[in-house]
Amino acid sequence: MNATRSVYFEDLAPGMRFDCPTREVTEQDIVRFAREFDPQPFHLDREAAEATFFQGLAASGWHTAAMMMGMATRSDFQPANGHIGMGVDGLRFQRPVRPGDTLHMHIKILNARRSTSQPRFGVVKVRWEACNDRGEVVAEATPSMWIEAREVRP
Repeated sequence: MNATRSVYFEDLAPGMRFDCPTREVTEQDIVRFAREFDPQPFHLDREAAEATFFQGLAASGWHTAAMMMGMATRSDFQPANGHIGMGVDGLRFQRPVRPGDTLHMHIKILNARRSTSQPRFGVVKVRWEACNDRGEVVAEATPSMWIEAREVRP
């Protein structure tokens, strides 16, 4: 876990950006995830994957999304109450993630508003953009989160 201080709703403003640690992707990672959650040939077997749409072994999109979540929770963006998701809009897989790729991601605050139903929280929409080590966007998502406020408003 990152040693960065916790942030509260009042600390956030649109345009703020937070960096995430990198994540190296191995063939073993891809196959292990696929065996349990997405057992398709292009995620399981290098040779079989050559003859598929992906023309080689590729991580499941769900694996990519899970790696993005892991990078987010280890980032400089540390909500005081944790990363509590409300939902995700626009989850897009732009390019396959391959063995040997090193992913990096940043989180950008898009908007923040006080919750009308939960006075202890704000609703914050963020943008995740994950890139490979060649600078190509591999996936993006727009999660909405509950972020604890320092001050409770009626």
